[in-house]
Amino acid sequence: MLVRDVGLALKKRRKALKITQPHLAELAGISVNSLYKIERGEANPTLNLIEKVADVLWLEIKLEIKKLTCNY
Repeated sequence: MLVRDVGLALKKRRKALKITQPHLAELAGISVNSLYKIERGEANPTLNLIEKVADVLWLEIKLEIKKLTCNY
């Protein structure tokens, strides 16, 4: 999942819960500017930062690493 995809997922959930960006930023303890950038896919947030926002939005973060096969 790309940073842009994470941002879009957070934005979609925030809007579904009818929470404004400034309110979400306050609840998560992050700057509004950081949240703006995350939602637009313009930031490179740490997992800790994403976790703070996800917790407020009642989202679960799932990290999956897949082994790719090479056909050389």
